Amino acid sequence: MKKIGFIGAYDKIDLILYIAKILTVLKQRVLVVDTTNIQKSRYIVPVINPTVKYITEFEEIDIAVGFTDIEDIQKYLGASKEEEMEYDIILVDTDNIEGFRNLKLDEAYKNYFVTSFDNYSLKKGLEIFNELTQPVSLTKVLFSKDMLKEEDDYLNFLSLGRKIVWSEYRIYLPIENGDLSVIYENQRLAKIRFKKLSIQYKDGLEYLAEEIMGDVNGTKVRRAIKFIEKGV
Repeated sequence: MKKIGFIGAYDKIDLILYIAKILTVLKQRVLVVDTTNIQKSRYIVPVINPTVKYITEFEEIDIAVGFTDIEDIQKYLGASKEEEMEYDIILVDTDNIEGFRNLKLDEAYKNYFVTSFDNYSLKKGLEIFNELTQPVSLTKVLFSKDMLKEEDDYLNFLSLGRKIVWSEYRIYLPIENGDLSVIYENQRLAKIRFKKLSIQYKDGLEYLAEEIMGDVNGTKVRRAIKFIEKGV
């Protein structure tokens, strides 16, 4: 079972759900854990009877909301601490140090720092790492309109002195009104559709899905994306 962390103050739940959708088409059983302060998934993922904590199914993805740690989820599912949950991949969305610690993201297969370049997303997101005593390896997932080197340099400057080891590469995703319109429409329809997303956005999804899968070639991931685009 692979655990993947998506860390930062930037709104990233839609990105995570889209990646999860690709993974389910690749025959992976996926759990998304929303451990953010605002728990946005409560408002964009349909659920019949929401409670303080629950797991619901959406687009063949299981989504856990309101849980404090993995043991809490295991208890909800009726599994013991010694039992491994029947998921191939767990995607964790967090914007706080408690989520990082309680979901044990220091043990994750991969961790991504997701941000745009507004000061709130940058500085609030980096606050998560203030209390870490051991270095954590992170890959940057950067939402940007212009993708300027100066933006990345600024992030590197802000992160100085924190226990962060940046990956040598970064993943850029566009901030485009067209992509936002598709995302908002998908929320209203309670669907995950790729057809109208920009090529750049889908390229980012493809790259992330390939990294998470690890042992699946790019052709299979591209086929999965085409399958979702067709709305089959």
